[in-house]
Amino acid sequence: MLTLSNLHSPGATRNRKRLGRGQGSGQGKQAGKGHKGQKARTGGGIRTGFEGGQMPIYRRLPKRGFSNAPFKKEFAIINLDALNERFEGAVVNRDSLINQGFLSGSDKKKAIKVLAKGEISKSLEFQGIEKFSESAKKAIEAAGGKLS
Repeated sequence: MLTLSNLHSPGATRNRKRLGRGQGSGQGKQAGKGHKGQKARTGGGIRTGFEGGQMPIYRRLPKRGFSNAPFKKEFAIINLDALNERFEGAVVNRDSLINQGFLSGSDKKKAIKVLAKGEISKSLEFQGIEKFSESAKKAIEAAGGKLS
């Protein structure tokens, strides 16, 4: 009987090409690298964008504008409706958000921002949260919550 444990197709896996293992291998002597030269050497080859010593195009073209990408601050986003579902009148801080499963992976280290998507009806106390949208602040204070 054919099952997943004994399913096998002949020729489904091929042996790797063993380069430079003698003339009988079909890839002996120069092992597919041709005769001498830079690309035949260990560690040989040229970097991406190299144009044989000519001034490369990325240096010939003018650079314009400014990119703020290196200085961009990324936030882990938390919405009010999600907080309303999982918190019961407690303190909301980084540790409690991690325990509730809001922050995982790289989000654990990012600054936290609370956005006003959805409704909040519970009075929650926020500690150590970096940013709130204006409408989120108003909604939290209207529900009797505290921002600290």
